[in-house]
Amino acid sequence: MLVAAAGGVVALAGAAAFGKLGSHTTIQQVSRSTVTNAATTPSVAAGALTPERIYAQDAPGVVQITATAVTQGSAGPFNLFPSAPTTTQSLGSGFVIDRAGHIVTNYHVIAGAQKVQVSFSSQDQLSAKVIGSDKSTDVAVLKIDAHSRALTPLALGESNAVHVGDAVYAIGNPFGLDRTFTAGVVSAVGREISAPNNMPVEGAIQTDAAINHGNSGGPLIDDEGRVIGVTSQIQTGSDANSGNVGVGFAIPIDTVRAVASQIIATGKARHAFLGLSALPLTAQVARLFHLPASSGLLVQQVSKGSAASKAGIKAGTTSVVVSGESYYVGGDIITRIDGRAVSSYDELASAVLAKEPGAKMTIELWHNGKKKTVTVTLGARTG
Repeated sequence: MLVAAAGGVVALAGAAAFGKLGSHTTIQQVSRSTVTNAATTPSVAAGALTPERIYAQDAPGVVQITATAVTQGSAGPFNLFPSAPTTTQSLGSGFVIDRAGHIVTNYHVIAGAQKVQVSFSSQDQLSAKVIGSDKSTDVAVLKIDAHSRALTPLALGESNAVHVGDAVYAIGNPFGLDRTFTAGVVSAVGREISAPNNMPVEGAIQTDAAINHGNSGGPLIDDEGRVIGVTSQIQTGSDANSGNVGVGFAIPIDTVRAVASQIIATGKARHAFLGLSALPLTAQVARLFHLPASSGLLVQQVSKGSAASKAGIKAGTTSVVVSGESYYVGGDIITRIDGRAVSSYDELASAVLAKEPGAKMTIELWHNGKKKTVTVTLGARTG
C-alpha cells in the first residue's frame, strides 16, 4: 500500500512473481500489480527517431555475452577418484558505454563464470575482463581490449523522465539470436524487483516489449535512441520454463549509471541507506488536508534505527484514500534534497544512490507545520 501511487521504499520489498532472464528461472518478488497491454508497435512521436533509425544507430553497440563456468568433480563414498569437471555456459546481452571498452550487463549473466567472452557478430569473440559487479542491483561491468574506433557507445538517457505509455525498444540476444529488436511501451514505472541477493531494486521499468531468456543485460531504449534501462527479469506464467508473457522489467539507467561509475572507479559499489518510504504530494491532497506545501514527498514510513529515524524524520499516521490512491498524512513533507526540489520518489532515490555510506545529506521539510532543515548522515545498506 505504501508504494501504490508511484514511489518506492528504500530497501523494502514488495510482492508478486517473476523470473530472471538467465538459463534458470526463479520466483522472486515485485511490488504492485497492474493490467498491461499486449506487445504492440508504438507510434512514432513528433521529433522521435523511427524504429529503423534506432536499430541502425544502437545495434552496433549491443553485444552477446557467453559466460563459462567449470565445476570441479568430487570423489564419492564409492568412488576414489573425482568425477570429470562439468562445464556450463550461459548466454546474455550487454552494451558498450564508452570508447575505453567498458560494457554493462547483469550480474546474474556472469555470476560464477571463470571465462567471459563478448561477441559483436557471429564471426568474432573477444575475451572480456570482469571489472566488478554488484549483486544488490544486478549490475556488472566488463572491459574488452578493442580500438575505440571499433566501438559504438550507446547514449544514456534518464529513467526519471520515463512515463507510462512511452515507446520503448529492446535489443538483445534471446535464445542466442543475436541483435533481436522488439518494440513496446512502458507499462508501469516505479516497480520494485529483487536483486540476486534478494535486496530490492527500486524504480524498475515495466514494459510489454518482448524480452526472453538471453536478453538479460541488454538495453531498453527510448524513442530518441537513449538507454533508459537494462533488461533484467520477466514475469513467467504457471510454467516455470515459459517465455515472454508481456511483462518484463528493466533496471533504471539512473541506478545503472551510478553503480557502473563506482565499479569502474573502485571495482565495487557501496550503497547508502536513508531508510524511509515516500509518495509524491499532489495539489489535490495538499488542498484537501490543508497541508503547508503543494508539492514534495509525503513520508510514509521510517525504518527504525535508520539515518532518517536518527534525524527525527516522522512518517504519516493517518490513512486516507484520494482518487483511488492510499496515503498516510500527518507526517513530514520533504521539499528539497541538498538544495534541489524533489517531487518524485525516484529523485530522492537517485540522490541517495549518488552518495556513499557516511556521506551527509541536507533535507528540507515541513515538520509539525514548520519549515525545518535537517542534516542526515547516511547509513550503509546491508545485504
